[in-house]
Amino acid sequence: MAEATVAVFLAPGCEEIEALTVVDILYRAGIACETVSVAEGREVTSSHGVTVVANKHVADADLDAYDMLVLPGGIPGTPNLHACKPLMDAVHAFAAAGRPLSAICAAPSIFAEEGLLEGRRATSNPGFQHVLAEHGTSVFADEPVVVDGNFITSQGMGTAIDFALEIVRHYKGDDEVARLKGAVVYWER
Repeated sequence: MAEATVAVFLAPGCEEIEALTVVDILYRAGIACETVSVAEGREVTSSHGVTVVANKHVADADLDAYDMLVLPGGIPGTPNLHACKPLMDAVHAFAAAGRPLSAICAAPSIFAEEGLLEGRRATSNPGFQHVLAEHGTSVFADEPVVVDGNFITSQGMGTAIDFALEIVRHYKGDDEVARLKGAVVYWER
């Protein structure tokens, strides 16, 4: 599992902290991670005006080669991710094969709207939890991160470290999560 490669998708209007926290934490854990743009080019401007240059453009990436797909939230980042046909095709292929899919903030609503969270436990940004519920998801409104099978979902920028650590736990277990919490001076209150 240590040789996994995770893809974090960047859409115009994404929430940069949700995306880059995953990249940072996975780097510290020694898990390969690439950013993949669904914008016109590799440069993506976030919802807060921060421009990031992705490692690859979706047209040049073999999405099946990744071990996990991570969808950050943000508006209009979330609808921009949802509008990307190659990404949605990959999300459905991963779901059908039981491969890992992760989303934070508004992005879990994509999985719900695509019918992938029906009968599952999940969470999202409070402003999008109704979307999950409307599509048959058991919403855990008071949990920062929810894992159900191959799905990892989280609530937002304030839960981004917890979300990233849960991805690390998926690949490297509790000991690595504990090590990283110390390394990044993570305070549990």
